[in-house]
Amino acid sequence: MIIHRFSQLTQAFHDLGPGDLFIGQVPPTYLKPAMLIDLMARGVRLLPSAGAQMVSASKTAQALILKPWMAPETRVIDRRKTLLDAVTDYERKGIGAAVTKAERQHCGHGVRKWDQLETLYNCLSLDGHHYPFVLQPFLQVETDLRIIAVGDYWEAYARCNPIGFRKNLAAGGESRPYTLDLSQKALCRQIMDRAEMPFAHIDLVITSDGATYLSEVSLSGGLRGAAISGAELTELKQARLMALAESGS
Repeated sequence: MIIHRFSQLTQAFHDLGPGDLFIGQVPPTYLKPAMLIDLMARGVRLLPSAGAQMVSASKTAQALILKPWMAPETRVIDRRKTLLDAVTDYERKGIGAAVTKAERQHCGHGVRKWDQLETLYNCLSLDGHHYPFVLQPFLQVETDLRIIAVGDYWEAYARCNPIGFRKNLAAGGESRPYTLDLSQKALCRQIMDRAEMPFAHIDLVITSDGATYLSEVSLSGGLRGAAISGAELTELKQARLMALAESGS
């Protein structure tokens, strides 16, 4: 059985097994992890894979799995003790400012800059509702890139915001076309391979000293600043998934 709609998936959920295929994504509800794990355990094939969908939906999962491509000292903070250890370690290493990224918040809404690490600890340690989140050193970013990669289609643009460190276009930034070099494309492919993503919206940051790091990655994302339209991109993604389905990949 090949299923293309989530409504069909829920109707046939308990009858699915090896040989069945779901092409699409499970919506981001509290049941998503349980559904993906159960389908995978029963041998149901998923496109995109369960791993890709989990990484796409979670900033902390990205920081755990894709840490080798992120800024040094990127950490997942899951409780007060982890936060205190991280703040102490940052201070020991001379890291004076940090950024936190809240789980499941988008468009820059969950990104916060902390100029004092003690303030970070004092604020976030008071309320357990903040956990988990991602902690990273604050970087002097020279170029902030959004890359859209679907099969042979690649598009990149730089996002700029002279009045704020959040480069998101939804937060008042502007964009300009950008040409990726071979090393940047290779980096994106490594990230997509590790995350099992057949296509991706990838955010890279290039620092003032020329280092390139992964900021975030997702199976979907905003298209403000992109040349391709939403309808065109949806068609490309669907064609990519169908090609993978037919090839058995």
